[in-house]
Amino acid sequence: MIEGKSVLALITARGGSKGIPGKNIKPLAGKPLIAWSIEAARASRYVDRLVVSSDAGDILEVARRYGAEVPFTRPEALAADDTGSMEVILHALQALDQPYDYLLLLQPTSPFRTAADIDDALEQTVREGASLTVSVARLKKHPMFMYKVEGGKLVPFFDNSGTQLRRQDMPAAFEHNGALYIARVPYLLQARSFNTPEATPYVMDGPVNLDIDTPEDWEQAERLAARLGLA
Repeated sequence: MIEGKSVLALITARGGSKGIPGKNIKPLAGKPLIAWSIEAARASRYVDRLVVSSDAGDILEVARRYGAEVPFTRPEALAADDTGSMEVILHALQALDQPYDYLLLLQPTSPFRTAADIDDALEQTVREGASLTVSVARLKKHPMFMYKVEGGKLVPFFDNSGTQLRRQDMPAAFEHNGALYIARVPYLLQARSFNTPEATPYVMDGPVNLDIDTPEDWEQAERLAARLGLA
């Protein structure tokens, strides 16, 4: 608990993965990918309950072995390529049928997120009285430098005509890094989204911003784990 408020940590991990087959239980630096998130959540000072939602028996078995609860198997209908994370979250909250003050969503694809990151983000959320907190990374390429092609010409996504583009003159730009999503449960049940005007940023730097999506990301993660002495 944090300041008398209960925290449910939910790790979502479906069985199908086309880019990296078996990704969620594939060993990264000798440990199943999902285990990295489980261990971080278990080491948190504030997480009251840690649950894994998956449709795959092998993932649930690995999760159980590393200390997560697996009180249900996610229905196949909620494990399709186009299933949204919010549908999975709502199913978990309904299946658990127990009230919690905060939901902490952890995606297995952010293996370098630590217990310290989790606790710091939760502390920020409570301190600021935020309904939603989303972890973000500072963009290396500012949106003002981004273009699309129309009629064979470069067309900026944002009108920068007649503007001398200097990075130092632009406000910082951020993107979701996928590592941490925190929400007051009553608010989340009402908003059913992490993309609302109430969302506050938790800015993260360094290896934690790596979100594994492609084989190239996996190779980078292996190199990072070795460099950080985690292998």
